[in-house]
Amino acid sequence: MKLETITRTPVNQTHKTPLLFIHGMWHGAWCWDETFLPYFAEQGYHVTALSLRGHAGSEGKIWGNTIANYVSDVEQVAKTFDTPPAIIGHSMGGFLTQKYLETHNAPAAVLLASNPHFGLWPTLFRLTMQRPLVLLKVMGQLRLYPVVETPEAARWSMFSKDMPEEQVVKYQAKLNDESFRMFMDLLGLNLANPKKVKTPLLILGAENDNAISEDQVHATARAYGVKAEIFPNMAHDMMLESNWRSVAERILNWFKEKGI
Repeated sequence: MKLETITRTPVNQTHKTPLLFIHGMWHGAWCWDETFLPYFAEQGYHVTALSLRGHAGSEGKIWGNTIANYVSDVEQVAKTFDTPPAIIGHSMGGFLTQKYLETHNAPAAVLLASNPHFGLWPTLFRLTMQRPLVLLKVMGQLRLYPVVETPEAARWSMFSKDMPEEQVVKYQAKLNDESFRMFMDLLGLNLANPKKVKTPLLILGAENDNAISEDQVHATARAYGVKAEIFPNMAHDMMLESNWRSVAERILNWFKEKGI
């Protein structure tokens, strides 16, 4: 499978451990290259983001993809490093990180607004209550694109109310469809098992996240025996929000604490 990757090499590499970034639903490697990739490269890390099959510049189709397919993509890219990378996963990418770590070792991993290990039923209930017409489109078309098909819909799902409209329009235009079959995995067909994960985790969430609530973030953290940290005045796309740097700095400091 030919997968798109975006890599930034630091001018002065001061950290031996490379970083691998995994995007969430509808996104691609581009979402990391807006902010996090240049930031961590400047801090001396060799950084890479991948686009999962069917996303952004990667080959393949969206329809029919499973969580196992996407984990295979992560494995494919992770194998290209000389040493196992630390992993940063956002949303669905955070869930893929959990699944990957069930059978692979990593020096450390960060979950950003991650889909919880027990699935997305709370998110589906919230969508039913707050966006019933969107849910009807999703179920009628067996596609997830209606969740983000307009700037207004994308703002509800991903971005803060005060994000400039031109930025929302810019990012929404980059979003693509997402696999409904994969969504079924997240509802119960292929959930994560925290007992199999031994990698140190940093689990972060956003106060104003309509997709993954604080309760879901805290529940994930409890399952892994750590305490979640919630960032105020921030929505789901923590790497694209105006205060993204505070998240990046927290990750950087945690990596330093871990000697990574």
